[in-house]
Amino acid sequence: MKQLGFDFKHFKGDLFGGLTAGIVALPLALAFGVSSGLGPTAGLYGAILISFFAALFGGTSTQISGPTAPMTAVSMVVIAGILATNDGNLDKALPTILIIFFLAGLIQVGLGLLGVGKYIRYIPYPVVSGFMTAIGVIILLTQILPSIGYYPKEDMEYVSTFEAQAQEVILENILKEEAGEGILVLENFQETINRGGEITSADITLESATLAGKETSGALGALKIMPRALQNINWLELILALCTIFIIYGFKRITKVVPSTLVALVVMTGIAVFAGLEYRPITEIPSGFPMPKLEMFTQFDLATLTPYLFTAFTLALLGAIDSLLTSVVADNMTKTKHKPNQELVGQGIGNAIAAVFGGIPGAGATIRTVVNINAGGKTKLSGMIAAVVLLLVMMLCSPAASQIPAAVLAGILITVGIGVMDYKGLKAIPHMPRAEVIILLVVLVLSTFWNLVYAVGIGLVIASIMFMKKIGDLTADDSSVAPLVEESWDDEKEFPVILEEEVFIKHINGPLFFGSTSSFQALMSQIPDTANTVIIRMGMVNYIDQSGLYTMEDVLVALINQGIKVLFVDVQEQPRVLMEQIDIIPDLVAEDCIFDTFDEVMKWIALNVKDVV
Repeated sequence: MKQLGFDFKHFKGDLFGGLTAGIVALPLALAFGVSSGLGPTAGLYGAILISFFAALFGGTSTQISGPTAPMTAVSMVVIAGILATNDGNLDKALPTILIIFFLAGLIQVGLGLLGVGKYIRYIPYPVVSGFMTAIGVIILLTQILPSIGYYPKEDMEYVSTFEAQAQEVILENILKEEAGEGILVLENFQETINRGGEITSADITLESATLAGKETSGALGALKIMPRALQNINWLELILALCTIFIIYGFKRITKVVPSTLVALVVMTGIAVFAGLEYRPITEIPSGFPMPKLEMFTQFDLATLTPYLFTAFTLALLGAIDSLLTSVVADNMTKTKHKPNQELVGQGIGNAIAAVFGGIPGAGATIRTVVNINAGGKTKLSGMIAAVVLLLVMMLCSPAASQIPAAVLAGILITVGIGVMDYKGLKAIPHMPRAEVIILLVVLVLSTFWNLVYAVGIGLVIASIMFMKKIGDLTADDSSVAPLVEESWDDEKEFPVILEEEVFIKHINGPLFFGSTSSFQALMSQIPDTANTVIIRMGMVNYIDQSGLYTMEDVLVALINQGIKVLFVDVQEQPRVLMEQIDIIPDLVAEDCIFDTFDEVMKWIALNVKDVV
């Protein structure tokens, strides 16, 4: 298989592929930007910069990168959390948000340079399945509110219920300010009273709206406010969203040549604008070239960033998984071979640069990559052309794009949420092993209603523990300690029956690690008093970890103290090196007690072991 880089012989195919992919990416970039909480411009900037630089430096020739549903869902949680700690002030929160996205990009570059790309495939499928389905559920639940035209922060009756809590927060902030300035005096609160007197009703309302937004954020927050939202439906917004969804699914039945999301975006925006409908538009999109947000560096605060370091790592790892899965799809379609570590470097550079310009993070996008390939894209130029297409659209058509109804983008995102769920994994639940079902459901529930970042970590831990237990059980089942006349291997058939009371054998069939040490420790209790020699067959032990190594040492010391001779047969390279490092060899087992074959050990026993019965 080959891996294409730059080849202008395919320029025509790359041009059409990039153009088509860019058009497909436009509505999704706007929708993901709005969903993230940073606005449509952030989605466009992310799509432009990630697509260009990930293609330029990446390791998958036909990959089209940009904001994706999983990356946006995690970004949304990050943004909401940081906004809540900054009183809902986006300008104040933005430097911290962007530095986290920037750090996630740098981590991805580091993962690529460390060669981690080839290990991504080892993440268990139930974890990925549960996470992807949770992403779909989160998108669906959070987009119901804008699709019916309900915005909790603008529902003044609901906002007013947070006034007492808002005043408490404001007072707490005043006290913190005074403590920071060194003027807080418990015996005299006059300064606090003076500052409190400067607080207006507008300040209280603003803080109340911030708390209302925090309370209704995420999937759980959307469920809490859903009954009230359904009593305050804006029927025009709902109709716009439903018509968008209908066009997206309906137009696919007519043709797939033209992206149905783009058709829905243009048609519904055109109807809303030319009919003079009183709808809610998205925020204004600037028409100029993106400018760097240097305040993310000048206002950098390590103390503020520290709680989110794990989140940055999770974003980086999620982007890596998302991108490399898409790379595999591209390989299968183009019969090429991607370079996983180079792809991580490219994605990391793209995400880091996008963060500097205020864009949301992204990854390799499967649908856009498939569209690019089907339209003729073959080299990295296609991804770079897709970025240029989006840049031109932004610079030339931003006034028109700013008129897009928010409900239309909500409708687009609802179809994305429906599509991103892993129906294959859900359908397989009745037939999956119980342990894998537990992992999938734990990740799904925790991701949806608690925390995406921690849910994945917990899922990986549970999967690892279950895997290690399974391997330990299998190793224990295959290992045996028994008289040679029982459960003997083929080359043991000729062993003298007369020595069955004196010689016992240990078969270790697999790695000796912390999950299988208990079975090895059972060796001591299974050897009768008549035994004076134990043969440990290690031909199938290709790996031993520190736990296994020290367990081996403890068992050998105990056997030697009982006067039992220990013989090793066919010790593999990795275990032997470790046993030599801690002097198991030769202090406990001398070189002349280590044999390459069982025939050799039989000759030793014939000369050194006698029947004592």
